[in-house]
Amino acid sequence: MAELLWSLQDSQLVARFQRRCGLFPAPDEGPSENGAGPADGEALTPGLGHLPAAKGKGAGEPANGLRRLAAPQAYVQKYIVKNYFYYYLFRFSAALGQEVFYITFLPFTHWNIDPYLSRRLTIIWVLVMYIGQVTKEILKWPRPFSPPVVKLEKRVIAEYGMPSTHAMAATAISFTLLISSMDRYQYPFVLGLMMAVVFSTLVGLSRLYTGMHTVLDVLGGILITTILIVLTYPAWTLIDRLDSASPLLPVCVLVVPFLLCYNYPVSDYYSPTRADTTTILAAGAGVTIGFWINHFFQLVSEPTASLPVIQNIPPLTTELLAVGLAKFTVGIVLILLVRQLVQKLSLQVLYSWFKVVTRNTEARRRLEIEVPYKFVTYTSVGICATTFVPMLHRFLGLL
Repeated sequence: MAELLWSLQDSQLVARFQRRCGLFPAPDEGPSENGAGPADGEALTPGLGHLPAAKGKGAGEPANGLRRLAAPQAYVQKYIVKNYFYYYLFRFSAALGQEVFYITFLPFTHWNIDPYLSRRLTIIWVLVMYIGQVTKEILKWPRPFSPPVVKLEKRVIAEYGMPSTHAMAATAISFTLLISSMDRYQYPFVLGLMMAVVFSTLVGLSRLYTGMHTVLDVLGGILITTILIVLTYPAWTLIDRLDSASPLLPVCVLVVPFLLCYNYPVSDYYSPTRADTTTILAAGAGVTIGFWINHFFQLVSEPTASLPVIQNIPPLTTELLAVGLAKFTVGIVLILLVRQLVQKLSLQVLYSWFKVVTRNTEARRRLEIEVPYKFVTYTSVGICATTFVPMLHRFLGLL
């Protein structure tokens, strides 16, 4: 069993998959990213050489005084593509597990398909992603080594590998949507199952193709998500009644996620993991509060029936497409405006409070600045998406 797990974690397995799909390192590739071993007392960043300690103002020392390392500088790796079909397929599939997909798909589901499904999807996605992100920091398993692996993504190269949160999120989104919609809409179950399997499989394989995860990372992410779905499924009906919960719900929804973000496991070096986790939890908190506001103040008319209810999927017409596109465009524009405004205001307040020079962009990485401004910004985005955007849709006659 141990040998099987070890083989599934082997970087050579990822490299062979890349070569089969037509992705090769350039012949004049430079030195290995892992070529230099760490000196005594210095940490080795997964997939990178050892890094100097961060110093100076804005270096982002952790609250507990532990020594932090500077943010890693991504090694720009050259590669050769011999099969562009797989290249574009897996690059597109990788995008399906990134922020650009969730910031468009989840709001689109809420505005154009079904608010109830959107709420379930968002809450399960938040739960799965938080557990996945924290598990990475606890296990600290490195990403595949390069060489032999070609790495196509640089932003998350400093994060640990196990489990693949892309695979977790794709599995959670696709199968939560399948399970929830089965009791609400009439459609061929086999077709829905095939779409869920294809979606999650493509995202999982894309993590191998981009060189960001081992096979074990992907399988581990899928397994953890499956367990979470099975364990939480009996409580899904409670999600549908969150909007009618106690008036104290907004306080709990704000305080608990914020404390989880502020007490996020401390890493030896800076990575975007904490910021991403804060964004996810804050968006989930904002969505939950938005639904509560809609119910408590009766700002937006609610769907005529709660889950479950069987109904036919409406036919896709030109008028429906036009209205859906208009609602989506109006909503995204408003969300981006709110995001920009709240982020700017929150950063100005925090910079003034902690007496930080505004031009010091590195200060954003400090715990006492990064977590509050991210949390306030994306909580506002979640509230805006579920409360103010539907109100604007109604005002414009799009509902």
